[in-house]
Amino acid sequence: MSSNEIPTREVARRVFADEFNDATFSFKESDDDRAPVYALLPTGEKVNRVFFVGTLTEKEDVGEDNEYWRGRIVDPTGTFFVYAGQYQPEATSTLRDLEPPAYVAVVGKPRTYETDDGTVNVSVRPESIQVVDAATRDRWVVETAERTIDRVSAFEDEGNEYGRMAREEYDIPVERYVESTVSALESVEESDGDELGVGGAGSGADLQPEP
Repeated sequence: MSSNEIPTREVARRVFADEFNDATFSFKESDDDRAPVYALLPTGEKVNRVFFVGTLTEKEDVGEDNEYWRGRIVDPTGTFFVYAGQYQPEATSTLRDLEPPAYVAVVGKPRTYETDDGTVNVSVRPESIQVVDAATRDRWVVETAERTIDRVSAFEDEGNEYGRMAREEYDIPVERYVESTVSALESVEESDGDELGVGGAGSGADLQPEP
């Protein structure tokens, strides 16, 4: 096998919850059964893995025959939902043992689930969940803001294949993500870093149906 045939792990992209939850379109770039599935961010980037930091505010074992944990994690823009079961033993163990609220850093894969009424819910299948501190959360917000602005700036570029795809698949003005990014940065500036933030645009949302 030549070096260019060795599979490599996809980079985990930083993305805020509000944009991630809008990323309802997924696709493959190959007909191979093992080809990676990508979620398309509305700002024009494909993601196979995501990295986010937020506050775990709720957890629940929603499994029937086997434990299957659902976690609700908020950042300054909204809510991520994570689901971990027997195939994610490390993440499952962490969710089982954690007591909310807690700052956590999560790396995982996007998953979409269509409900009976046609609504597409987006969640994360976590590869790892780690407890972090407020400074790590704040640093993630700043870095994710930079990445988001970079994507928005390149959105209309002629050579941006995924920007074109996003314009075709979504009817969402990318300026909205600039606004939420600014709000996220302001929330970090206003925070003293000592208290667990459980706010965010999605803090009052109900838990999603089980995918």
